[in-house]
Amino acid sequence: MSDKKVDKETGIETTGHEWDGIEELNTPMPRWWLWTLYATIVWGVGYTIAYPAWPMISGATAGVLGFSTRGEVATQMAEHEAKNAELVTALNDADLVTLAAGDDLHRYAVSRGQSVFAAQCSQCHGAGAAGAVGYPNLLDDDWLWGGQLDQIAYTVRHGIRNETDFDAHYSAMPAFGDILEREEVDNVVDYVLSLSNAEIDAASAEAGAAIYMDNCAACHGEQALGDPGLGAPNLADAIWLYGGDRETVKYSVENARFGIMPAWGQRLDEEDVRAVSVYVHSLGGGE
Repeated sequence: MSDKKVDKETGIETTGHEWDGIEELNTPMPRWWLWTLYATIVWGVGYTIAYPAWPMISGATAGVLGFSTRGEVATQMAEHEAKNAELVTALNDADLVTLAAGDDLHRYAVSRGQSVFAAQCSQCHGAGAAGAVGYPNLLDDDWLWGGQLDQIAYTVRHGIRNETDFDAHYSAMPAFGDILEREEVDNVVDYVLSLSNAEIDAASAEAGAAIYMDNCAACHGEQALGDPGLGAPNLADAIWLYGGDRETVKYSVENARFGIMPAWGQRLDEEDVRAVSVYVHSLGGGE
């Protein structure tokens, strides 16, 4: 026997649900609402037939219209590349060293290189290329491997101390904590810091000068001005890759550093390598 009844006030049958004496009416939905619901169902079925919709094991149903957002992007990219084909060819053929700042090809390279930098390089060097601890500032004139345009391009193309490109820049600083006595390490640290006018123990720095000449000058130079051919930094300019406080410099002397940069020539097209090199050089710190 049904427990439904007709509401006396409205004349509408109830659903049989009751809460604290309040009964729910089984009011029919408006026709316009039902037709709207049916229309959306029909539209949904049609959409799944016309467009990619149902996931499969290795993809999705293609849809009878053959539409693909990835295909649209690929088409737009191909159109963009076609419009710039002449500039790309010219950039690949250009001698970067003689590329004139301000001409169409240089402007194109800077614009393209900025996009490449934002996508591939900013994670380490920062959005503004100012660097971070362990990642060089690309805005100043301090270059470990040379700041001329062709030198920058070589570094971008082959990277530094990576294991994937045999032409990568490579140098290795000894961990002098395994070579020198603790006092000798302290002395040479004071000497190095004295070169950039830091507050140090003068007597310790004087003793460290001889230790520096015997162990460090071969790479960093007698004047500690560095050697781009070896990737040896200038120690006399108060620009520090890992920090210039005494504890950080001492850690570097004792344990050495071994920064690695990917070989972007293995990941980017040649025109992108050249473009990002021109962009970095244009930031103001290029030699």
